[in-house]
Amino acid sequence: MYGDFLGHLTGVLGTPELIALSAIGAILGIVLGCLPGISSTMSLAILLPVTYAMAPEAAIVFLIGVFSASVYGGSISAILLNIPGTPGAIVTQLDGYPMARSGRAGEALTIALFSSTLGGIVGLLVLMLIAPLIVAGAMQFRSPEFAAATVFGLTMLAYASPGSTFKGLMAGLVGLVCGMVGFDTVTDTPRFTFGTTLLESGIDLVPLTVGIFGLAEVMRTIELGSAKTAAVERIGRLIPPWRSLLGLWGSIGRGSILGAVVGAIPAAGSAIAVAVSYTQEQRLSRHPERFGKGAPEGIAAPEASNNACVGGALVPMMTLGIPGDSMTAILMASLLIHGLRPGPMLFADRPDFVAAVYVALFLALIFTLIFGLVFIRQIVRLLQLPPNILLVIVTLLCFVGAFAIRNNVDDVIVMVAFGVIGFIMTRLKIPIAPLAFGLILGPILEENLRRALIVSDGSWLVFVERPISATLLAISLLAVLYPMISPSLRKGLKVGRAKRLNDVE
Repeated sequence: MYGDFLGHLTGVLGTPELIALSAIGAILGIVLGCLPGISSTMSLAILLPVTYAMAPEAAIVFLIGVFSASVYGGSISAILLNIPGTPGAIVTQLDGYPMARSGRAGEALTIALFSSTLGGIVGLLVLMLIAPLIVAGAMQFRSPEFAAATVFGLTMLAYASPGSTFKGLMAGLVGLVCGMVGFDTVTDTPRFTFGTTLLESGIDLVPLTVGIFGLAEVMRTIELGSAKTAAVERIGRLIPPWRSLLGLWGSIGRGSILGAVVGAIPAAGSAIAVAVSYTQEQRLSRHPERFGKGAPEGIAAPEASNNACVGGALVPMMTLGIPGDSMTAILMASLLIHGLRPGPMLFADRPDFVAAVYVALFLALIFTLIFGLVFIRQIVRLLQLPPNILLVIVTLLCFVGAFAIRNNVDDVIVMVAFGVIGFIMTRLKIPIAPLAFGLILGPILEENLRRALIVSDGSWLVFVERPISATLLAISLLAVLYPMISPSLRKGLKVGRAKRLNDVE
């Protein structure tokens, strides 16, 4: 078994076309990631149509190259412009920009690059070690467990989304409804089509994701204006003193482990990992007063954590078919387009594809490191690109990508509609990621829910009689109820504490 899997690994590494695609994906990821306003999610959304004609292995190699490299690219604008290119780079700017302003921009960029690479390697190791263990357990899953796991994934996403958990749940439910649009696969009855042929074939995932992640972001950028902070022009030396680099191993190691663990939790996301990692380093530091003023540890730990999340987020997607974050949701869309369904059976049926995922992440890390060292000065010049030109290019890619999936103008209309919906949701502070997750997980939930009820003769007790499904549903219910009861709990604890102090007095 292991010999066959190693054969698949070496087979991918020995394919020049795949290596070239990984290199192209990495350079595009760095470029798009460093441009303010283009997140990792948006980069994947606008480049997803490029993979339609590719083989599944080629598509995943290219997209993972974009994904992993764009995570590092986001730190470039965070350090030089004080504008994070990706959500995970929000913390990097706290110490990266002060270092750049003091003439150490090159050192800050290199620290971020090395930390991202090492963190990514830890994330890859976690993926390779943990995924088979989860798959071994998931092979025992039946329809009730898969249905409960889907509910768990949606609930965790809503719970971890910024703002109200209730709003996140509502967005997820809207996504579930969107997944039911079109003809019922069992009864062949049209649902939620409102008598129009536009919706008879259902809502395709690609136009929806390009709309809410791509076009909506363009609208938001136009609304906010195109003012840019002046970039730091002098990069300075790129390689920091080796002694200072060696002193960062602890921060990189802690950030990497934390990022990989948090990334493996469905919907936790890199923003949580980098925030926790930064806070931890500040608490452990002998000189916490340096943080926020250009501390190298303030760059190393969150950047390692940020890239370790990439491998961690692939764990639930690959093993359970639950996207770990919005980026892996788009990767999952690519797999579904090519007729592959992530989950435990993917490891049994397509070990060659699983090997391609591992190799893709490894190649992406290596190419990001090489391109980051060799072309960083040239890439930095892209930050001077006029924002209006950038927005026009992104808008064109959104329209072309939506049309190319089925050469259907209806998909363009759907893309524009969800672009407007995504923009309105952002204005109302409603998280948009649960909407895309709901569309992905909705058909999976419906299929397994129906099958479980058929097998149990319509008894809903089947979901609580099985230990795994009951546990997942209990955790989901707790996540929903906790935001409602936590104010009362805090109030009760506060009253109890005050009462004890009065008794002491």
